[in-house]
Amino acid sequence: MTDANAQIKDTVTTNDVVLFMKGTKDAPQCGFSSRVAGVLNFMGVEFTDVNVLADEGIRQGIKDYSDWPTIPQLYIKGEFVGGCDIVTEMTLSGELDEMFTKEGITFSKDAADKIREANG
Repeated sequence: MTDANAQIKDTVTTNDVVLFMKGTKDAPQCGFSSRVAGVLNFMGVEFTDVNVLADEGIRQGIKDYSDWPTIPQLYIKGEFVGGCDIVTEMTLSGELDEMFTKEGITFSKDAADKIREANG
């Protein structure tokens, strides 16, 4: 196991919600990362952000770890959820709410409903 792989595994298993992204949750550096961080922030989800631009080993390592070619990548309770398109679809369908509820993740149902109303 590489150092990056070990670091990624430790991060996703010791934090309930992790977003591997370009930039940070307060200063995203790509539109897709901004969208996913924005959804999580708007819904009041506490999450750990990992800036893949700060570490090339992590940037490539997360793609290998998940076998998913793009960033951002969302993990909930150690499970890979998906990238921007999947998270967007899950938010709009209510699946993300169900996953947060099932996993005991605190979020604002009202905020999630507002996202769906705005995109309905």
